[in-house]
Amino acid sequence: MYNTLLVIHSYTRWLVLVFGLIALYRAYTGYSNRRPYVGADNGMGASFVGSIHLQVLLGLLLYFMGNWPSRAAGAAMEAAARTEVRFFKMEHIAVMLLAAVLAQVGRSLSKKASDDVVKHKKAFTYFGIALLLILIMIPWGIWNPERPLFRF
Repeated sequence: MYNTLLVIHSYTRWLVLVFGLIALYRAYTGYSNRRPYVGADNGMGASFVGSIHLQVLLGLLLYFMGNWPSRAAGAAMEAAARTEVRFFKMEHIAVMLLAAVLAQVGRSLSKKASDDVVKHKKAFTYFGIALLLILIMIPWGIWNPERPLFRF
């Protein structure tokens, strides 16, 4: 079950990135060209936030199903805290949750704004920060060949 969720979580990141880039592009072009905020802009923002929520749900399931070192490990836990375990147990989850919150706030604020240009600007700002945080915290596997870009 854990490995299946890990594969799904790994592939879902590509949905998040694709929807995020499209939503960011639509927000940027809408803001810079002063075009109306149309249903496609709202839909792409919803797709981005929805895919993030799915990714967070899968990540939380993995987090609580994970085989983390126990507290009884003592000194071994201290050594593990400096490695990959610390990244996933603390840094990855905290920043990804922050990115999900920022994306949701951006979508909510962009929907509530009265002016179309302000809607695009808020979406661009919040989606951009959320996407940047996501890109930074994805374990790309560039330096670790055991962490592939596509799991099977």
